[in-house]
Amino acid sequence: MRENREATPRVTIVVVPREQYSVARRSLESIFEHTKLPHELIYVDGPSPAPLQRWLDAQARERGFRLLRSRHPLSPNHARNWALEFASTPYIVFVDNDLIVTPNWLETLVRCADETDAWAVGPLYLEGEPGDGIIHMAGGHYAFTGEAPERSSHTEHLLQKTPLAELPAPLERGDCAFVEFHCMLCRREIFETLGPLDPALLNSREHLDLCIAIEKAGGRVLFEPACLVTYKSPPPLDPGDRGFFWLRWSEDWTRRSLERFVEKHGIESGYLDRITIATARRAIAFDPFIRRVRAWCGGGAAETLRDFVMRAEATLNRLRFRGRSGALCPEDRERANS
Repeated sequence: MRENREATPRVTIVVVPREQYSVARRSLESIFEHTKLPHELIYVDGPSPAPLQRWLDAQARERGFRLLRSRHPLSPNHARNWALEFASTPYIVFVDNDLIVTPNWLETLVRCADETDAWAVGPLYLEGEPGDGIIHMAGGHYAFTGEAPERSSHTEHLLQKTPLAELPAPLERGDCAFVEFHCMLCRREIFETLGPLDPALLNSREHLDLCIAIEKAGGRVLFEPACLVTYKSPPPLDPGDRGFFWLRWSEDWTRRSLERFVEKHGIESGYLDRITIATARRAIAFDPFIRRVRAWCGGGAAETLRDFVMRAEATLNRLRFRGRSGALCPEDRERANS
């Protein structure tokens, strides 16, 4: 960014769309406000709403960061890989466009990587509003049992839903199995060693895939609780975000992602049943309507209607989004390189 060019940046912030655009301005403004460490910024924008596009264009001109815009929605890994083509600093911090950061967040992540030689570092993730103080994840744990291709897999978000106020003692920095792309610092050399992020993982398990690869290559993944960020997730879901949200959690993208993860890591086929996670995620869009029905007609009628709506939505979702690649168009890459 222009205001931080007095020193040579060692880190690039890469912001990509996650599942909505309505929080994007608030998220980026928090980065502007709370990031003092010299850095580069690459912002990947999908076909976001016109007012947001105009604001991002103005901010890119004023602050001097690189703005990459695709004409079709990109899957998160396709967006990250596109940004990697332009990032040359030793460290890269991937940030979703619905993340709210706090003072010294970037300095803390870089310091942790410097002091530990970690290949990847994740913060203490909160969820909801920053003031709620509800933990989303304090590092992650996963385990495989059995032998490929019938291994079972277990993952856990440590301390999820725990209020900060109820922690018996301060959390400490330490190794963990995985961190998430809500906010993840990586060494640039990871991608020189391991290659780009797997583009076949369209919407799920991307963070696990990378952290498993880091572990296999002998690298460390660190949890740094001194860095505090908030993942601002729906509900509520802005009506204007529904199209992108339904694609992001589409039946097609979810099934293809899980099939890739199962094949790649030798996991038993029952793992594919987790596609229901995406179906439940899309249901957020209908929650306000279902709540009104519950208030008018009672819980039984509301649940019956909800089941009907979700079955119909699942069918329409499969028809609407089948075969959408989430990949970058050659014209977008050509325009960005010109």
